[in-house]
Amino acid sequence: MNIIITGAGAVGYHIAKLMASEAQDIYLIDESRDRLQYVQSHLDVYAIHGDAKSIKILKEAKIDECDLLIAVTQSEETNLLVSILAKKFGAKRTIARINNLELNEPQNVELFHELGIDTLISPVRLAAEEIIRLVKNSVFTDDHEFEDGKLTVFGISVDSQSPLANKTISESAYLNPDLSFKPIALHRREDTIIVNANTKIYENDIIYFISNKEAINTVIEICGKERFDIKDIMILGGSSIGVLTAQMLENNYNVTLIEKNKEVCEEIAAKLKNTLVLNIDGRDVTAIEEEGLGDMDAFIAVTGDSESNIMSSLVAKNHDVIKTIARVENIDYIHLSQNIGIDTLINKKIIAASNIFKYVRKGQVEAIANLHGVDAEIIEFIVKPGSKVTKKRIRDLRFPKTANISGVVRNNVGFIPFGEFQLEAGDRAVVVSLSESVRQIEKFFQ
Repeated sequence: MNIIITGAGAVGYHIAKLMASEAQDIYLIDESRDRLQYVQSHLDVYAIHGDAKSIKILKEAKIDECDLLIAVTQSEETNLLVSILAKKFGAKRTIARINNLELNEPQNVELFHELGIDTLISPVRLAAEEIIRLVKNSVFTDDHEFEDGKLTVFGISVDSQSPLANKTISESAYLNPDLSFKPIALHRREDTIIVNANTKIYENDIIYFISNKEAINTVIEICGKERFDIKDIMILGGSSIGVLTAQMLENNYNVTLIEKNKEVCEEIAAKLKNTLVLNIDGRDVTAIEEEGLGDMDAFIAVTGDSESNIMSSLVAKNHDVIKTIARVENIDYIHLSQNIGIDTLINKKIIAASNIFKYVRKGQVEAIANLHGVDAEIIEFIVKPGSKVTKKRIRDLRFPKTANISGVVRNNVGFIPFGEFQLEAGDRAVVVSLSESVRQIEKFFQ
């Protein structure tokens, strides 16, 4: 594929990094020489210095041969204009990053389709939706449903009293007599491991399981956890993510939003109907204690300051808040959550980049998901007639050891496949794979 990315900021860089291992021809356009030099020193891309709105620059990037244009500069107007121009000059597919949430409303999306923009991506909305999902599934560090919940992949930490602790996968197989779930990966410190029968599990490991709906409670119990209901939520930060998250939560939860800027507070209070908006500096621990921090079930820190979000979430944990979620801008922080005690660290740029990345996947990819802080992807393939995976049983496929065919939906029923299982055309296969192995995996499904 020939891919053009406009904008070498965090989103553009992360997309380029994901795609660089895919043997794509990637052209990266930016007006900053420093950003381009940084990207080129880390990735194999064609860097073009200039304004992406320039027709001359787009032609230099071979816009007429472009399979996918991804416009992710900081300027929404630039992204929209570049995408429209790209389609006029022959780009097959265009994706534009937007900040204005109004543009993503259905009637406006259709308008932009007519103008030549195939997909609008809002990092703010994607991040807020991610937070909502984490709140609804409070016991998990991560979860993704496939085929309306027929299969679910979720992460959960292992407590010391869990019968899984200090055992290998094979030693704990007796806990799963119905074969209704399967551990597929684990995250330990900064390492991601695709598990096999000999993988040993330790206390505080985050284990990723795939399960049908009926077995989820069994897995939670085995890991030594209990489901808990979230009712009271405190959000720190009146950022666009904080406000949208509050809007999406306030009709079903008791939401308190903390914002240190008085004018911003007043604007937010006018937007939110059922949220208590307080003008407090979130760094003032005594003040947020007085506003009921210790009574909260969840604490969500989404200010623009990563360090403040991390520290305030740790304070919340120290006050026995069960669920903590912190937004971080520094991608390197993402791996820290397991080690420092925060349930989940999120980065809106990684979420957006991962969402965009599915458009370059080969094979019949139905869905793709990325796990927080984990160097692995979960991909749902529609199995094609005659593809490699239909020719042999799973155990005989010589699938990479860094990947796993984890779940299958056949005839609208989800189940967990093991070695003797053979895929058929039309199956929907859920595969977990380390990022380094995805290209190999795709060949099995082509």
